Amino acid sequence: MLTVIIPTLNDEERLALTLAALIPAAAEGMVREVVIVDGGSTDGTRRVADAAGCVIVEAHGPLGARLKRGGDVAFRGDWLLFLRPGSVLEHRWETEVGTFMERAARSGRADTVAAVFSYAVDEVGPGARLRESIVRLLSAITRIPHAGQGLMLSKTFYRRLGGYHALPAMEDVDLLRRIGRFRLYRLRSTSAQYTPAADLPERVPLVRRIRRGLSLALAALAVPPRYLVRLHG
Repeated sequence: MLTVIIPTLNDEERLALTLAALIPAAAEGMVREVVIVDGGSTDGTRRVADAAGCVIVEAHGPLGARLKRGGDVAFRGDWLLFLRPGSVLEHRWETEVGTFMERAARSGRADTVAAVFSYAVDEVGPGARLRESIVRLLSAITRIPHAGQGLMLSKTFYRRLGGYHALPAMEDVDLLRRIGRFRLYRLRSTSAQYTPAADLPERVPLVRRIRRGLSLALAALAVPPRYLVRLHG
């Protein structure tokens, strides 16, 4: 069924939450393997992964390099699900994912389509709902999903596309562009993002937020992501 791939770097708390949401699907046999690609964590990230029975591999360099490594070593699942640490999948998400995979197979499109989850913030209060609205608006304008929405596609399709490239940034946009928006489906189930207080968007400098927004806008206008890496930062 599914191999779940999660890149980590000092993500002990976030990884624990993401893995906890995978337990019911693993018990039902939907999740066959979880691959943790660690960039050299110095906290308890590896202990959490080991306690959960994950496959742990090491890959240094940018996030794109870790995602690429995870796709290369995925073994047991016919489908790959890439998640970021801190992504908490909605209860019973595996039911919708199973239906999606079955319909894709019946229509002969299992190796030509991909899916992302709907975006949510793992908090209560008006601030969280505002952030959700902003992300959804930007996604609607740019046609580019948020990285926290995950990405699911068959192993055959992933490898035919050439997988993730080891870019310094915007590796997700690069792969999504190769998939194409007409082959990308949005699931109703949510991937709620848990973010520690120190990493909240309002703590990110305004200039950096503007640069990242501009780089996404240019990517939506078909500028190749490799030309936008320096702008994105």
